[in-house]
Amino acid sequence: MGMLLNAVPILVWVERRGSALIQDRLGPNRVGPFGLLQPVADVVKFIFKEDPIPPHAHKSLFLLAPIFALVPAAIAFAAIPFGDTLELGNRTIHLQIADIHIGILYIVAIGSLGVYGILLAGWASNNKYSIFGALRSTAQVISYEIAMGTALIGVLLVYGTFSLKEIVYLQEHVWGIFLQPIAFILFFIASFAECNRLPFDLPEGEAELVGGFHTEYGSMKFALFFMAEYLHMVTLSAFMVTLFFGGWQLIPGMLTVADWVGIATYPKSMGLALLKVLAFILKTSFFALVFVWVRWTVPRIRYDQLMSLGWKVLIPLGLFNILLTAILLYIGWL
Repeated sequence: MGMLLNAVPILVWVERRGSALIQDRLGPNRVGPFGLLQPVADVVKFIFKEDPIPPHAHKSLFLLAPIFALVPAAIAFAAIPFGDTLELGNRTIHLQIADIHIGILYIVAIGSLGVYGILLAGWASNNKYSIFGALRSTAQVISYEIAMGTALIGVLLVYGTFSLKEIVYLQEHVWGIFLQPIAFILFFIASFAECNRLPFDLPEGEAELVGGFHTEYGSMKFALFFMAEYLHMVTLSAFMVTLFFGGWQLIPGMLTVADWVGIATYPKSMGLALLKVLAFILKTSFFALVFVWVRWTVPRIRYDQLMSLGWKVLIPLGLFNILLTAILLYIGWL
């Protein structure tokens, strides 16, 4: 939990500096070297900022909505294995918070609960902009969860297990992206819609809906929505790495290099375990950077284009991938 929460201010800084780099401007550069303390200044501002509740809002649900958005984003990570095993004395520690045999189902189920926070925020705000944002988000998340589900079915057909730890072990020689490239493309696109990130941030489209579902929110309540978005980014990046890029499995040849430089000598298990955790963090960080890169590169699409892409392109493509995977498995090509 501490690592996840610390990832949020780092990603905020990366996003602000990255967007400045893409747009040929400076970005935050006053608070600390290279603006590194800007996220700290933002947190201080959020804590001490006035936090009014609109008189027309449904108070109890208005207060609950940010929590409903944050908690699923925070606990979904529990099933993702971020390392192999660590030997400490006579103890063997599996570097996974919860070794759930139905890890894929757990993440999908918990992740889908986040939309309730957006729904509650939109309805409890008693604001037309917020209601429109909540309705958009509901339709968007449901539509793209189907596309994401079809991508996951292809992965399940290939590996034959719901356990994320077993899926990582099965990718020791061949990563999932080489076995399921269509599923990866589907999952990658659907991830942006699940996070409400550009080019799919229609639920909070500033040009149309002011701020969408969080129009009436300020101070720490807005910060919780903000944190939930970035936690979703980290979790989905880690989920993507686990399914398609070998999770903590090292890049071919890295073990040999580790032996050369002495990382994997003594204590052997400790060196290898840390190396694998580092590999997982680097892969996850790369996809988190891709989320930022796409946001400041690709423009927002229209809502009808969003729904057409989901129902007319991604879902049929996902069903085709399931059929193709089943045929290739039947004839023994996978």
